[in-house]
Amino acid sequence: MSKPIAVLVAGSWGTALASVLAVNGHSVKLWTRSEEQAQDINYNRRNSRFLPDVELPEGLTATTSMEDAVRDAEAVVIVAPSAAMRDVAGQLQPLLRRETLLVHATKGFEAGTLKRMTEVLAAELPQTDPERLVVLSGPSHAEEVVLRRPTTIVVASQHLEAAEAAQDLFMNSYFRVYTNPDVVGVEIGGALKNIIALGAGLCDGLNFGDNAKAALLTRGLAEITRLGVAMGANPLTFLGLAGIGDLVVTCTSRHSRNWRAGSLLAQGLSLDEVLKQMGMVVEGVKTTAAAWRLAGKYGVSMPIAEQLHAVLFEGKAAHAASLDLMGRVRTHEIEEQALASLFSGGEHGRL
Repeated sequence: MSKPIAVLVAGSWGTALASVLAVNGHSVKLWTRSEEQAQDINYNRRNSRFLPDVELPEGLTATTSMEDAVRDAEAVVIVAPSAAMRDVAGQLQPLLRRETLLVHATKGFEAGTLKRMTEVLAAELPQTDPERLVVLSGPSHAEEVVLRRPTTIVVASQHLEAAEAAQDLFMNSYFRVYTNPDVVGVEIGGALKNIIALGAGLCDGLNFGDNAKAALLTRGLAEITRLGVAMGANPLTFLGLAGIGDLVVTCTSRHSRNWRAGSLLAQGLSLDEVLKQMGMVVEGVKTTAAAWRLAGKYGVSMPIAEQLHAVLFEGKAAHAASLDLMGRVRTHEIEEQALASLFSGGEHGRL
């Protein structure tokens, strides 16, 4: 059944998700601050800035009025950059009805507070039940979604009914949606994989080869899981779409902004030069800074994130960082807690 839905904002991922919803027969209003972008979408059926080569489906219109976008909406999908989430939520607060389904698809932490996006939304939108907030994540490049290529994602909420409502809105023949109750794990996996993607771009830019990249992804997943569990996530989440799935696609695809940024850094460009050349948000940069602080807060070892932090913010050469990673003191592959259980013969020790 067709439903009125608002999508905030009109970046590449917001436009791709709005396209999925419109294909599913919903009446979608896509909010943008740019009058020029709104006219481009409405009259040319293009988002020329972010997805210039794709004709957008009927049923999708753009508006510069957030009030107009959300007035009758039964669901609001927020796809703002992490740095803009609190501002967008603050504008939404007086307009949002209590019963409206709220979904966010942003991967990152708030830089100053280190809060996850659902925590930011809960603080700014007191009329919304925090347990009914839904996060959408998984291996999904906008450039492929708008072309209707097969994609599988996950929606997470503490409230199963809310997750299933989001599942029903988005799911179709090319966009498969699973549910997951682990909001913390899905958000952390979606955010931290961008750090490893920066490292993958550096690895490829330095011509380190496939062996090194495979090791980076594998040990990167270990770091993501280590911090995620410390923050309350279910470790099994990181073996799913929001973990290994998103990690693989972001570290290996030509569509990945974070991979491209890492590759440019390997060419000797400064971080400022890279960001200027990219012209789009590279979430992995701010996420690296946040993860470095979170690792200290929770007492978690994250050597890859630590070395990337040194490259991004401390002027360390990428090749020197790789040497320091390879020269670390010898250790076990399996985490210490699992080893202790294994060798003590505990009930969780059988691998």
